[in-house]
Amino acid sequence: MDNRQSIQAACATPPQFNPSTVIIRMPELEKLTGFKRPTIYKRLKDDPTFPRPVPLSDSQSRGAPVGWVLAEVQEWVRQRITKRVEVGHE
Repeated sequence: MDNRQSIQAACATPPQFNPSTVIIRMPELEKLTGFKRPTIYKRLKDDPTFPRPVPLSDSQSRGAPVGWVLAEVQEWVRQRITKRVEVGHE
């Protein structure tokens, strides 16, 4: 296989989906958590277990773009489900 063919083969192979390398934005975070934007920012302030945002630019200004790591959000949701189950069995 020459170089061109190997590049084509690599491009044709779909990348493995890895939630730990996927950044989601606020609309997806709202859908996954069931929270609206104000509640998310309250959680960020008051809940140390809530996933921390990832800066998407070098800007330090208020309103600079941020995202969240999908795997961290999914794990937080799983923990909430587990707490529900634990409370139900007490």
